[in-house]
Amino acid sequence: MQVNSTKTKEMIIGPLAKTNLPLLTTPLGTIERVSSFKLLGVHIDSSLSWSTHVNSILKKATSRLYFLKQLKRAGLSSNHLLHYYTSVIRPVLEYSAPVWHYALTKEQTYQIERIQKRAIHIIFNFSRGMPYTSMLYSANLENLATRRNNLSQKFFLDITEPSSCLHYLLPPTRDQSVISRLRTSAKFPKVYTRTKRYCSFINYALNNYQDKTQTQ
Repeated sequence: MQVNSTKTKEMIIGPLAKTNLPLLTTPLGTIERVSSFKLLGVHIDSSLSWSTHVNSILKKATSRLYFLKQLKRAGLSSNHLLHYYTSVIRPVLEYSAPVWHYALTKEQTYQIERIQKRAIHIIFNFSRGMPYTSMLYSANLENLATRRNNLSQKFFLDITEPSSCLHYLLPPTRDQSVISRLRTSAKFPKVYTRTKRYCSFINYALNNYQDKTQTQ
């Protein structure tokens, strides 16, 4: 297979990104080095902070709030406006959530939640001045952090099935004869990392979702 150098990017992750390493080259040309890259709709940057991705979805969702306002001015009912939000705006804030939800900072979580708060203000005039929890109850919505967590848990439950194409990412199951004699009966071993930055979704799910999925 020949590498198309014009469509291939190089990204160095971690402390090595600060070093002056030589560029990769192929017989067809030099590979461009980037600090962030959009892969299947998810922005990945060399610091693994998800700041680039969060900023991108916030910008995209904010632009769609403008159309929500226009629909409100056109006289659409609250039910139709709410449907527009849940089908056009909210999916932007939840796309591939299991990949990045676990690694968000409190500030990033607040910024994403603020989009939903603004949408509720646009849809329902009476929501001005109400606490956010009351706004969610009146609009019959969940907070986005809870939704992302539930989506992540369901995704993990799906890949624990041997028929899943991602099942191979999980470590080998624990010995059932040993599990039966332990207080914790987790099917898969739990994997811990020294820092949160290099913790993958798989590791996080093994540590946080196994007990919950087994009780369902």
